[in-house]
Parts: sequence; C-alpha cells; structure tokens
Amino acid sequence: MQSMMKQAQQMQERLQQEIAQIRVEATAGGGMVTVKMDGKKNVLAVTIDPEAAGDAEMLQDLVMAGFNEAAKKVDEETQKKMSGMLGGLGLPPGLF
Repeated sequence: MQSMMKQAQQMQERLQQEIAQIRVEATAGGGMVTVKMDGKKNVLAVTIDPEAAGDAEMLQDLVMAGFNEAAKKVDEETQKKMSGMLGGLGLPPGLF
C-alpha cells in the first residue's frame, strides 16, 4: 500500500511539473489581441494590435476573450496530460 501511495505521489509531482511547462497562445479579434499563458494560468505576454487601441470598449472585450481562450487551452492541455498519465493506471473512464 505504501508503495502505491509513493508511486501516486511521484506521478502527481511529475504531472505538476508537466503542467507548469505548458505554454499556450490564444488570439481574439482576428489576431488583434494575442495572449500567451503558462500551465498555471500565469499570463506571459499580451500583444495588442495598435488598430484595436482606438476603441477602448472593443479592446476590453478582445482582451477578455483572449484571456478566456488562453485559459480554456490551458485546461484542455492539462486534461490531455492527466488523461495520458492516468490512462496507464487502469482506472475506470471518467474517474478523473
């Protein structure tokens, strides 16, 4: 039992390391706003096309959409990593 717990802890640590290394990029407004985010959902960079800067309300919407899309991509990548790692354990589908 202790061996299984130790193995599970090692897998969790490895998963956390892999998630931390995830890097995603999302765009909004046809590329007017680009958001880069890591696996812990820390924003690494935001690029705004100067054309979008003229309309503050539109810019706010585009930035929000960019952040939301980047966060969604991080969630998808995290799920892929978890599925791959947990798939080898023989657990029932949908457990994680």
